[in-house]
Amino acid sequence: MSIDDGADADLRALARAHGVATSYVGWDQLDHPVGAETLVAVLGSLGVPATTDDEIAASRRDAELAEWRSFVPPVVVTTEGDVDADVIVHVPEGHPVHVIITTENGVSLTPTQRQVRVEPNDVDGVLLGRATFSVPVDLPPGYHRLSARDPVTDRHAECDLIVTPRRLDTADRLTDRQRWGLAVQLYSIRSQKSWGIGDFGDLGAMAEIAARRHGADFVQINPVHAAQPRPPIEASPYLPTTRRFVNPIYISILDIPEVARLGPRARRRVRKLAKTLAAENTSIRKIKRNKVYRAKLRALELIWSVPLDDAREHEFREYRKAEGRGLRRFATWCALAEEYGTDSPRWSTDFTDRQVVLRERRAHADRVRFFAWLQWICDQQLAAAQDRARAAGMYIGVITDLAVGVDRTGADIWMLGDVLARGATVGAPPDGFNQQGQGWDQPPWHPRRLAEAGYRPYAEMLRTVLRHAGGVRVDHILGLFRLWWIPDGRGPADGTYVDYDHEALIGILALEAQRADAVVIGEDLGVFEPIVQKSLRERGILGTSILWFEHGDDGPIPPEEYRQLCLTSVTTHDLPPTIGYLAGDHIELRSRLGLLETGEEAERARDEADRDAILALARDRGLLSADASPTDPAMVEALYRLIAATPSALLGVALVDGVGERRIQNQPGTGGDQYPNWRIPLADDRGRAVGVEDLATHPRLVSLAAALRDAGVG
Repeated sequence: MSIDDGADADLRALARAHGVATSYVGWDQLDHPVGAETLVAVLGSLGVPATTDDEIAASRRDAELAEWRSFVPPVVVTTEGDVDADVIVHVPEGHPVHVIITTENGVSLTPTQRQVRVEPNDVDGVLLGRATFSVPVDLPPGYHRLSARDPVTDRHAECDLIVTPRRLDTADRLTDRQRWGLAVQLYSIRSQKSWGIGDFGDLGAMAEIAARRHGADFVQINPVHAAQPRPPIEASPYLPTTRRFVNPIYISILDIPEVARLGPRARRRVRKLAKTLAAENTSIRKIKRNKVYRAKLRALELIWSVPLDDAREHEFREYRKAEGRGLRRFATWCALAEEYGTDSPRWSTDFTDRQVVLRERRAHADRVRFFAWLQWICDQQLAAAQDRARAAGMYIGVITDLAVGVDRTGADIWMLGDVLARGATVGAPPDGFNQQGQGWDQPPWHPRRLAEAGYRPYAEMLRTVLRHAGGVRVDHILGLFRLWWIPDGRGPADGTYVDYDHEALIGILALEAQRADAVVIGEDLGVFEPIVQKSLRERGILGTSILWFEHGDDGPIPPEEYRQLCLTSVTTHDLPPTIGYLAGDHIELRSRLGLLETGEEAERARDEADRDAILALARDRGLLSADASPTDPAMVEALYRLIAATPSALLGVALVDGVGERRIQNQPGTGGDQYPNWRIPLADDRGRAVGVEDLATHPRLVSLAAALRDAGVG
């Protein structure tokens, strides 16, 4: 049935009341109505019954009374210095109410009650009144508590009161000069010490080389979120089991202090394991994650058997104490997933029973401690990599990446409960680059339940991600404003947008970044509303610009008109490296895989017109000769010189461009059986593997860095 039918007016009103879009403007600038079946399914995922007229009527009434039924709000999120920030409390009409704010430092404050008259409301047979209190304008940023008590009924309730920074000062510190850094898929670049995959030791070494030899100020890496506890593990770093913790596959085995205390037999076994992977360090064929992780786990279990000395045991204990329940729950999930599998029906039956979980935790106590130890080692090695980057002179250091969501059978589904919605996953509607839309198979945050949790799962995740990073790139930051929900059993084109409280989500992101002294970069590519870039700019969060996408109505946007508060790059990991893009590799690949809605010839003509307009702009500015070929390093350097002419605070140099790689890392809309996404090791223009040690003198990278210096960058 069509939502344009008069009978669907109530359904559409109900959807809007819950932030569910009933239509949207697509990449083609046309208005697209959302089908009634999609609205009913998405409302169902939000816990809102809407399958019959009676359910719709009852749900509309519930939506109208939801705020009134709350004694205090589930959470209050405001901005420092906001003179209009209020807290609403509901009590029986005529009852007094006492409200106290306790700051995170333990100071008690009594907010002022404002004289705001609101007509009482009959709610479930009780006449309720509304009291309005002003949040103190000088309340500092932080996580505070608000408590309210009705002395007549002695009813008491509390909620979190979160004050967020008005603006991140880390961004403003970037405006003194333009800085550049390398954008790297960490797993893809190996060293002579690697075990077939890039690791945290390689990250630190790469940062040192990039800073000292080439003048880079940051290294931007893919997400390093946790995957499955045992092989087989997910190849995509954007489909983790949790975003709060880290994937131990990136541990540098020989950098663990206890390796020095291994016995002779165990030491020989570790050396043998390393030797079996030595050839993988120079292979340009698909990265063998499962083989690598099996070998690393065997080595890690040998090292785990070495008792920690007193100092290290104290550090491990303090780490577990600081991470608290979250780490304990994740380590428990790892132990049980290892034993029973991630798709066991017990996750939704037995393992929802606290007593069963406690018994299982005791039965698997050593494995729980082992998985907690792995996270501690990851934490230490991430800290060491960032320390090396800053010591080498990098202004920012490591910029990590925050994925959009998690796997449907992952740890977060179990740990976070109903804070993640069921019955729908997220993705993106059809656009010019992905004409069939995208489905990411990740359950979304449930907006209301996340608020009812005081946004703690979100804040704790950010805190861990930012702890040892100079910055974070938030993938698809548009999702903090609205997310494209796809009901189970439907394709990406049959979804709709669901709104989020972006003031709260962006504000908490700014609060955690401010405390971590970190830069935040939002990937604001794709279809979005004007409020997105305005909100990011006001909060001091950088946006993202990709040269190939920066087109206006009359052709390429002149570089001088780019944003200053921005990370600008020539390409991104969802496109081929620049050599491949210039050759149209992405068109050929998408055509071969059946991802084009239009014919290959028409798509190639459109793509070449946009590409040639960019190249013409570079030629007009004297950056590129007329006879340069796509494989000529001068072609790539000209495009980076072009983005150096922007006012953008940060420039991202894709390492694949720095060495002449041509293969694409990821083709959106495909699975591993169609294309080896996230499994392409780094190679140069001659098809030779490029290692960390090669970066100091690699001629293409040396020349590209020199071109940036000549353009005044750094």
